[in-house]
Amino acid sequence: MKFIISSILVLFSFEFLYGKRPNIVLIMADDLGFSDLGCYGSEIKTPNLDRLACNGLRFSQFYNTAKCHSSRVSLLTGLYCDQAGSSSLNRGATIAEVLKPAGYSTWMSGKWHLSKQPTDFGFQRYWGHLSGACNFFTGDNSFRLDGNGWTVPKNLNGKPFYTTHAITDFALDFIKGGEISPNSDPFFLYVAYNAPHYPLHAPEKAVKKYTGKYDTGWDQLRKKRYAKQVKIGLIPKKFKLPPRAPHIPAWNQIKDSDKIWEAKRMEVFAAMIDLVDQDVGRLIDDLKKRKVFDDTLFLFCADNGGCPFERTTGRNLKPWDPKSYWTYDASWAQVSNTPFRLYKQNQHEGGISSPLIAHWPNGIQAKLGSITRQPAHLIDFMATFLEIGKGKYPKKVGDRKIDPLEGRSLLPILKGKQRDGHEILYFHFGSDRAIRKGKWKLVSAKGGKWELYDLEKDRTELNDLSNKYPMLVQEMSEKWFEIAKNKERLKDKALTPVKPKLKALSFRKDTSSQLD
Repeated sequence: MKFIISSILVLFSFEFLYGKRPNIVLIMADDLGFSDLGCYGSEIKTPNLDRLACNGLRFSQFYNTAKCHSSRVSLLTGLYCDQAGSSSLNRGATIAEVLKPAGYSTWMSGKWHLSKQPTDFGFQRYWGHLSGACNFFTGDNSFRLDGNGWTVPKNLNGKPFYTTHAITDFALDFIKGGEISPNSDPFFLYVAYNAPHYPLHAPEKAVKKYTGKYDTGWDQLRKKRYAKQVKIGLIPKKFKLPPRAPHIPAWNQIKDSDKIWEAKRMEVFAAMIDLVDQDVGRLIDDLKKRKVFDDTLFLFCADNGGCPFERTTGRNLKPWDPKSYWTYDASWAQVSNTPFRLYKQNQHEGGISSPLIAHWPNGIQAKLGSITRQPAHLIDFMATFLEIGKGKYPKKVGDRKIDPLEGRSLLPILKGKQRDGHEILYFHFGSDRAIRKGKWKLVSAKGGKWELYDLEKDRTELNDLSNKYPMLVQEMSEKWFEIAKNKERLKDKALTPVKPKLKALSFRKDTSSQLD
């Protein structure tokens, strides 16, 4: 009883000293590139997210880990992926595990893609799939509701089952069940959409909205997106658009029949993002009706850049047919990642640069609609939520000994201030590596030679300065290996020195793991 009374007094003192703690809605899209939202340069219709950006804050240098499961680890724990124990999370605490003791309701809807289930890591309610990808119309056998198996029906809430809509339906159910109102305790809601990750599935009506929109091809569209990014101030003009990658054919050199096919699969990709935006609108409308929207921090990000993996089967089937399995490949992924180079899995800017939209009417003091160029990372969410939610970062959760927090709070940026940011940002997935120190970035693709870029002058990574500054390359590479070995606990092959030459990269046909 004394503990309960003490906890109530602590929470009351938080409210008195700091004002009402906000609700938190954290949304992650899957395989959505830097330029795939309207407010980041796209032609795709995303009016709800665009309004959040117009009345909030956009980040132009927000980083993920370039891969699905590793980004989820960093988002949830505030640590680098292997530092936290990778999918096992055996050295990391989740946001839910630190906010629940602080008085937050903790809910999740969507893709998990880690070990066990969200209900094993602090989430009080969960619906979604544990797998890395699934059929959007029929799902798979990994769906769960509050820890129990859940069979995917043909119809849900009076409409044909579609994963994106179902993720939102259950998120809204959790809000309703929590009886959220201006006087209720705060909640943390993590919405992990599986779209626009392959397979490219969308209802017929949604796809036909984009009929003909991509007939001009990837070369023209990429230039158009870049021009819009420069016009809206997202990308400074000094950062030049890289030429089309050598592994991508010119649009005007492919067969007419291939042009028709390529345009069609981009239509589906656009439709999937459009539908995510519509569902974000449903969440916004519900919170407005409950009169808690102004006290809610919305954050929208993505787990990696556009995906280059060509894995299409059933090309003759329509993308609203559950038996179809379309993907798009590097040609369109380069458009998604405009103006950056390379893709999901790579630690070049195309793989690790994500949109981040922050919206919080009663909390953001930065100029509304502005763009911050301060670098930030998924690991910063935990620190941010600890600060605004008045939680305590643990040294131990159950049998798990927790590593010290790596991230830093974004709250100063939301307040329009210059924060004390990261001295070092570290990146790793497979044989792709990078490290950023201030304006300098050292990066290696697929174990190829280290490349060095001055991101203040060359964010699109066109002018490799490694030969000009060999001592800096040595210093930064040694720091990468130090972090990889001592903090991430990587071993053996993951610590192999890079090759002296660039790797020849090809993405037209991909046979690597389909897990994420």
